[in-house]
Amino acid sequence: MRAIMVMFDTLTRGYLSNYGNKWVKTPNFQRLQNRCTRFDKFYGGSMPCIPARRDLQTGTYNFLHRSWGPLEPFDFSVVEELKSKGVYTHLCTDHSHYFEDGGATYHNRFNTWEGFRGQEGDRWTPQSYGQLPSNRSPRAKNGISAIQHYANITRMQKEQDMSSVQTFNAGLEFIEKHSGTDNWFLQIETFAPHEPFYVPQKYRDMYDQKGDVYFNWPAYGPIDSSDKSNQNDLVQLRKEYAALITMCDNYLGKVLDMMDNNSMWEDTMLIINTDHGFLLGEHDFLGKNFPPMYDEVIHTPFFLHLPGLSTKEYGHLAQTTDIAPTLLDFFGLDIPDCVTGKSLVKAVRENEPIHESILFGIHGGHVNITDGQYTFMKANVNEDNQPYVECTLMPTKMRGYFSLDELKSAKLVEGDRHSNGIPYLKYQTKTYMDSKQFGDLLFSNDDIFQQDNITDCLLREKYSKMLKNKMEIYDAPIEEFIRIGF
Repeated sequence: MRAIMVMFDTLTRGYLSNYGNKWVKTPNFQRLQNRCTRFDKFYGGSMPCIPARRDLQTGTYNFLHRSWGPLEPFDFSVVEELKSKGVYTHLCTDHSHYFEDGGATYHNRFNTWEGFRGQEGDRWTPQSYGQLPSNRSPRAKNGISAIQHYANITRMQKEQDMSSVQTFNAGLEFIEKHSGTDNWFLQIETFAPHEPFYVPQKYRDMYDQKGDVYFNWPAYGPIDSSDKSNQNDLVQLRKEYAALITMCDNYLGKVLDMMDNNSMWEDTMLIINTDHGFLLGEHDFLGKNFPPMYDEVIHTPFFLHLPGLSTKEYGHLAQTTDIAPTLLDFFGLDIPDCVTGKSLVKAVRENEPIHESILFGIHGGHVNITDGQYTFMKANVNEDNQPYVECTLMPTKMRGYFSLDELKSAKLVEGDRHSNGIPYLKYQTKTYMDSKQFGDLLFSNDDIFQQDNITDCLLREKYSKMLKNKMEIYDAPIEEFIRIGF
């Protein structure tokens, strides 16, 4: 048995033809319809990038206890388990957050890994090598990461030099070399189509994007999408994003070709997934972290090929935490109790549901639940969004450590389900998140654009109780219940 996972970053469901898009060119994603089961109710769990990857490796939620951080010493890792049971694991990636303080424990779980430099604000090329262009939208991102990006792309002027292309080519080389061998798992993980939407001109030409790039990296925040000047910017931004998705589609096609040419569909599982989507003016926002976890962000595309299964759609709830148990199940390994996700193998083969409801969210933001009929989002109740705690034995953030004041607040607490019974440190910290400004939200899942916030008190009470019960099941810290008013 072999398994391949092709993971994209920031792949918005509504930009794929499989989910109804009519203008973005994704012929190879469309090819998946011939081989894979398309999931219609697949959701992320913990936001954003690295928290989603902890969900993926551990098979349980990160966001109730932790913001951005590495795998913990007490965590179960599906990759480590595969490796220990004799399944060869290999990672090809240009996701630079793996190489930072806040993510440095993930890629090392693999037998071997290849990393390619230069995406986004990867501290790679000397910053003096690049400069911000003068002709940029006032909505474009500024700051040190933007400066770093323009330095990095001085080394990626040709398509073959781009880190995402190198990532795919490394994965293709692995598949070609190992197509005749058994018992391996390959993760091809590209940072694309995450912003900045930097893409070779030939893909921009497909969307009539001529001349210098004006707007391909939005600063996160609100935007009045009804303003005509903003509308023009959004048209440009969406086209740049579409062009990068089309480039991703091109390299996905090479993976599918490789599987075709080597007759791999009969014995190789294929997973196509992403961590989250992106708001490009929807709900009058740009980005993914600050506003509520609207469908455009958290309701993600997902495709699964199981050998021997005819193509169909899966219309039941599933999410990122289900990937780890699915891999274990596929390779015939036991699923430990600490994995709270559910295997999709039997569920897809028999088209049966595995979840009555699921949670999702970002640490310090709304805590959310959906049962497939309604989605309820519970906001913090205090102006300072306190009490707010980080539960960890690895006090690091994206590119650094907790502050000295944060470290001084540490208290050792008893282990729980989250920590597999191992005592851990609880830190009193602060967050930039504030969901109180949006309040509690309740949407019918028939309201696909989530425009009608339902105020029915009885319905809200029902979903509040459902959410509270679910948080108790996952041993959410007491501070998290208090923070959102439970």
